[in-house]
Amino acid sequence: MNRSFDRSLNQGDAFQARTSLLQRIHIDGWLLLLLLLLGGAGLFILYSAGSKSEAILVKQTSSFGVGLVLMAVIAQIDPRLMARWAAPSYLLGVGLLLAVEVMGHTAMGATRWINIPGVMRFQPSELMKIFMPMTVAWYVARYNLPPSFKHLSVSLLLIGVPFLLIARQPDLGTALLVMVSGVFVLFLGGLRWRWILAALAAVVPAAFVMWQFFMRSYQKQRVLTFLNPESDPLGSGWNIIQSKAAIGSGGVTGKGWLLGTQSHLDFLPESHTDFIIAVLAEEFGMVGVCLLLTGYMLVIFRALYITLYAQTVFGKLLAGSITLTFFIYVFVNIGMVSGLLPVVGIPLPFISFGGTSIVTLMAGFGIIMAVHTHRKWIAPN
Repeated sequence: MNRSFDRSLNQGDAFQARTSLLQRIHIDGWLLLLLLLLGGAGLFILYSAGSKSEAILVKQTSSFGVGLVLMAVIAQIDPRLMARWAAPSYLLGVGLLLAVEVMGHTAMGATRWINIPGVMRFQPSELMKIFMPMTVAWYVARYNLPPSFKHLSVSLLLIGVPFLLIARQPDLGTALLVMVSGVFVLFLGGLRWRWILAALAAVVPAAFVMWQFFMRSYQKQRVLTFLNPESDPLGSGWNIIQSKAAIGSGGVTGKGWLLGTQSHLDFLPESHTDFIIAVLAEEFGMVGVCLLLTGYMLVIFRALYITLYAQTVFGKLLAGSITLTFFIYVFVNIGMVSGLLPVVGIPLPFISFGGTSIVTLMAGFGIIMAVHTHRKWIAPN
């Protein structure tokens, strides 16, 4: 019995040592574990969705590794330093978006990238997914909450400029994500209900203006296809019809890994990117989808727990906005693939193929970890 008790004590000491080590390097152990599980599941699904392509798997693994390193580096940064650099970061991001207008690289009818020959090609709009909530949180946290009409107006201006620049590229999906990341900061800052109701009332006229002046013809077609996909089953409605067929054919337990017919027989387009959850549903059924959703929920709950115990207003607003934006990623992708929302080209976090998206997501979680692990050294506001 004494040996058993000593062994338990040693195990407890080892666990405490590991926990202490993670805290010293500013890493939240639970959040790291959940992200690793999601990343591993993503590689497992992507191998099938990508037609067993080892090249795709290597690229995704490399991107996830880069994201982990970036997350660990960002987690070391004191949130107070992030606040000081928020405004310059925002100006840098807007400057890069303006540079896209002048010297951007065009591919597939969109000008979204800056190409540095022989070095790299990157998408400045991805940076704004981080710079936007950071800047609005910095600005709002400087004043008493809830924000006054003046501060709300300035915040909306900060949100509107990058939104319009990104929408012009055109990249409506990313523009909406950048916009909601800033709006979530205002919501968490205690936005008055009369302004929220006024914003909801303005949705219809705003949608009309977007339709008339900002949306391209293919974006309008996506909305029309969402309303009636059967109107053009062999054209614009093909993606969503095949996606729903794949999801329905999986049943409860699915057909088995690598045995999906919709993706492997090329009925399902974009199977390794935007529509990858249809592959998961076909091969692993409702059980597999529920397990993935459980993983997402645990990540969100852990991030919200960190938000709740953040010791500064800036930290609460920033971590909360990043968490809610992550939820929007999941909600919109699953909604569009199942036919509940129009297709806007938003990837499924950690599952869809896409290096830039994964690196940006990991940077966001690095910020959340920094907010959590630095709290003992920061006096409350």
